Formats: sequence, structure tokens, C-alpha cells
Amino acid sequence: MAFLEALQAAAWGWPTAAALVGVGVWLSANTGFIQVRRFLPAMRACLGRLFRRGEGAGTSAFEAVCTALAGTVGTGNIAGVAIALSMGGPGALFWMWVSMAVGMGLKYCEIALALRFREKRGGEYVGGPMYTVKNGLGPKFLPLAVVFSAAGVLAGLGVGNMTQMAGIVSLGSFQSSKTLLPLALGMAVAVAVTCRGGAKGRGRAAALLVPFMAGMYVLGALAVILTHLNALPGALSDILRGALGWGPAIGGSIGAGVSEAMRWGVRRGLVSNEAGLGSSPIAHASAEAEDPAGYALMGIFEVFVDTGVICTLTGLMVLTSGVPIPQGVPAGAALCTGALATVFGFRTAEIFMALAMALFAFSSIVGWSLYGERCAQFLAGERGGEVYRLVYPAVTFVSAFVSLPAVVALGDSLNVLMMLPNLVSLVLLTPELRRLTGKDAPSASRRCPRPPGKAGPRRRWPGTSPPPPPQP
Repeated sequence: MAFLEALQAAAWGWPTAAALVGVGVWLSANTGFIQVRRFLPAMRACLGRLFRRGEGAGTSAFEAVCTALAGTVGTGNIAGVAIALSMGGPGALFWMWVSMAVGMGLKYCEIALALRFREKRGGEYVGGPMYTVKNGLGPKFLPLAVVFSAAGVLAGLGVGNMTQMAGIVSLGSFQSSKTLLPLALGMAVAVAVTCRGGAKGRGRAAALLVPFMAGMYVLGALAVILTHLNALPGALSDILRGALGWGPAIGGSIGAGVSEAMRWGVRRGLVSNEAGLGSSPIAHASAEAEDPAGYALMGIFEVFVDTGVICTLTGLMVLTSGVPIPQGVPAGAALCTGALATVFGFRTAEIFMALAMALFAFSSIVGWSLYGERCAQFLAGERGGEVYRLVYPAVTFVSAFVSLPAVVALGDSLNVLMMLPNLVSLVLLTPELRRLTGKDAPSASRRCPRPPGKAGPRRRWPGTSPPPPPQP
């Protein structure tokens, strides 16, 4: 355990945070800060597009973004925020918002390149950073794609599977022998059945699950915040004081310095929304979309929902409820249960949190199963994907009996192994991103191939340049 904690600390030190933020700012500048100038049009366009049914056998935009949100919105949005508040103080929430602003630009760029350089195999599109490297940078950069894929296979088992299951078990509701075994077995069977459906099957499951679980949790958190509305100004004051060092917080609740608030806020924010990791573009690459830059606005929407809505509501729920936050000691979902209990009572809050954690964990496990499977297919072909689908549910079952701190430390370290090759490819392909976004002359290769059987005019999205004229 000591080795894993040391590895985690080294992997998520200041160089890693600086690389993520630095690349995010660089890409944002090169796309004209599209996440700012096109934020409201992107929200309108994405919400309208999400509920448009897909045609054919491909994955619709709604199913693709729900799969990506399923992988992104997990127990980290609950337990991860609680950890950030206990280790970095209330100011950590402010730095989560900063990471959201940077992350929206990063996620936009990742998705645009994933659609630009994806391939079609077995009747469906496949893509992600490994294909971006392979088709965008060429053979001499192939080792980057191999490193990303190998880390993706392991991170799918660790970050997206073991961490989520261990997060559920950390709740007292599931720690008894009477509930632990049925939970582990039930989750493993459900994951196995869902994984057999391919990208389309996962998309359908996510499209049913994500809106329900997100809506349920948002309503519960809002009920706590509105009940303690008089405490909201003080909570916001604590957040700003802790983030910017404007003297002691109200009641002296901030025990961590600005440095710790920044470190934990940026770290948990980017781990939560997964911007820069290159994971969710794997799901988006399967969408029926023809304009990479236009569809990539989904990335802005995705990060905003994850960090700007769900993580923010979790933090404000805890801070306004008045529950004591242990400083310097990692808190978990029990902190959120205590906040809910101030409104609903402990028993109801315990059941609500158990259900929320189970749904969030299951959705994230399903989303990451696609990421790991695609990485395994890139490394070992279809056979590799088949083996991964068999191993993945077994790991889900075993994870219920593993220590949470050890799993979290391992998962954070694997995240960095995915992130580094992805960031390198994003920087090297900045000229292509400028062309896709319209910052330079549009490229004739901007459009994605039209899926077979599609007809009718091509749609454009707000904030993107018109397609180039046909070449003579």
C-alpha cells in the first residue's frame, strides 16, 4: 500500500497538473477559446441533438454522449468531491471550476480529433487517441498509441471497474456479509450482459440509466441546498477564501492552504471529468456524426454536466448542510450521506446514497468496459476484445473485496499513463485542430465519412466554419 501511495503522489504531482492545465490553455487559445465564445450555443445545440433518434445500426449522438457520461459520471462525483473537500478544504471546489473551464477545451479537441481520424470496422466506427496517433501522426508515433492502449486496458479494469465497485462497498450499507456477496454477483452479471451488446448495447443502457440517475441525484442535492439556503452565502465565501487565501474561513473551517486547495481541486476535477485522459472520445467516435468540429461541442456539454452540475451540487450540498468536514483525513460518501440526513433523516439518506452510488458505479463500469475493450482490440484484434469482455465482469466481482485506498491509488497512477500519450498527440495535431475549428483555412478532409444509406443536406453546428467547396 505504501508503494501505491508513493506512486500516486508522484504521478499526480505538480508536473502532471501543470501539463494538463498548460496543454488545455494552449489548445483553448488555438481554438479561439471555443468553450467560452460558443458555450451557450453549444448547450442549445447539444440538448436539441441529444434527443434526436439515431438511424440505422450505428450509435446515435444521444447514446454516444450517454455512454461517455456513464464512464465520466461515477462515484468520484460523490466520494471524490468529499475527498477533495476534506484534503484541500472548501477552496478545492473553486479549483474544480477552474479545471472545468480548461477541461471543456481539452475535451472538445479530443473528440474532434477522434472523429476526424476514426476507422470503420465490422459495420461500426472505432476511434480514440490510439487511432488519432495512428492515422494522424503516422507509423513513427505508433509506440504512443501502444502505450495509451496498454494503459487503457489496465485503467479500464482499475479506474473504471475496481475503483467504482470499491467505492460502493465503502458505504456501510454494503459491508455486511449478507449484502456484499449478492451485490458483487448481481453487478458482475449485469455488467456481463450489458457488455455483450457492443457499443450500441452499451449506448442503449446508458441512455436509459444516465438521465434517471443524474436527475435523481440532482434533485436530492438541490433539496439539501434549498433547505439550508441561508448557509449558501457563507459556503461561497468559504470557497473563495480557501481558494484565494483571503484570510481564515468563516468558523475557521479551512485547515488546508491555497496550495492544497489548488492541488486537490484540479486533480479531482480533471479525474472526474476525464478531460485530457482520452477515454470518452472512444465512446464519441462511434456516433453517427459527419462534422468532427461540430459534434465535438458535445465535449463542452459533457464536462459542464459532470463538473459544473454534479460535482458542484455535491460540494455545495456538503458545505451548506453544516456537517463537520474532517481536515487532512480522506472523507468519502459517508460525508454526503450526513449532508442528506440533515433533510431526509439518516435511514432515508443512507438508502438514497446507496442507490446513487450503485447507479453511478454501474454506469461508469459500463462506460469504461467499452474503453478497455476498444484498447484491447487495437492491441490484439477482435480476439483481444472477446477476452476482455470475459475478464471484465470477473474483475467487477473481485473488486467488491478489495481495499478502496489501494484501488484509488492504482487508478490515479494508470490515469497518468493514458494522459501523457494523449496530450502529446493533441499538441502535435494543433494545426489540424485549428483547421477543424475554422481558425485556419478549412481542410478538405474535415468531414467524416457519411454512413452508408444516409442522404439529405449536411447539418452544421454553431461555432464551426462552413464546409469547404468541392474540389475540381
